[in-house]
Amino acid sequence: MTQGDLYRRLVVERARAPMFGGQVADAQAQGEGTNPLCGDRVRLTASMTPEGRIAAVRHETRGCAICAASADLMAEHVTGHDAAQVAELGTVFETMLKTGEPAEGAGDLAVFAPLHQHRSRIRCATLPWTALTAMLNDLKDR
Repeated sequence: MTQGDLYRRLVVERARAPMFGGQVADAQAQGEGTNPLCGDRVRLTASMTPEGRIAAVRHETRGCAICAASADLMAEHVTGHDAAQVAELGTVFETMLKTGEPAEGAGDLAVFAPLHQHRSRIRCATLPWTALTAMLNDLKDR
């Protein structure tokens, strides 16, 4: 199986049947992101541990398969992490999208590395991360 086949299969699977879709009951945080160019929208809800780690995060995504899959994989990867760890992972993700090189520690997120060849689609993959940053900034400002 080629990297492209894995990419297509995982993106389609996570977009059609998200493992982290929906809302967190009794959410302590929320964030939203919108791409006005294509209409993609992501809404996140999360609960936090007393230590400031993400205990649970869920997304409601209306958009393309790339955006939906990115939101779902992001939710999976940031659960259990604090804001600093999330920021670090976000930087790894963005660098990978710019270079096209799968980053160490990116796990399944590496399926998005081929997007570097399709600049117009990078925003689809980063929109959930924008919503996550907004959510964590809102928590920090409280």
